[in-house]
Amino acid sequence: QVQLVESGGGLVQPGGSLRLSCAASGNTISFYAVGWYRQAPGKQRELVAHITSENLADYVDSVKGRFTISRDNAENTVYLQMNNLKPEDTAVYYCNLGYYTRGTYLAADYWGQGTQVTVSS
Repeated sequence: QVQLVESGGGLVQPGGSLRLSCAASGNTISFYAVGWYRQAPGKQRELVAHITSENLADYVDSVKGRFTISRDNAENTVYLQMNNLKPEDTAVYYCNLGYYTRGTYLAADYWGQGTQVTVSS
């Protein structure tokens, strides 16, 4: 069973940067695709970025050019570098293990506890 722990969230001013980490334990994540989701108050959880086991990445349009997802299989960790943050990026961010098939990221039932990101002046 894989456990996921997110870290790196916090309060940042608009235009600032944060780097989120998702550390896995219990099993290797190298064969999984990994996704970063976020959920703002009153909104549905949305997939923000994902990276396949072959290091192919994709992003939701609202974060393209600002967020970068990466993985370090040796450290069993996935990162989300977030630059030029906006107030609308405020949410709880979750990492997830999943699968990438036929051009679609499919979430498996492995979630972290989430880390709060607040963008405010």
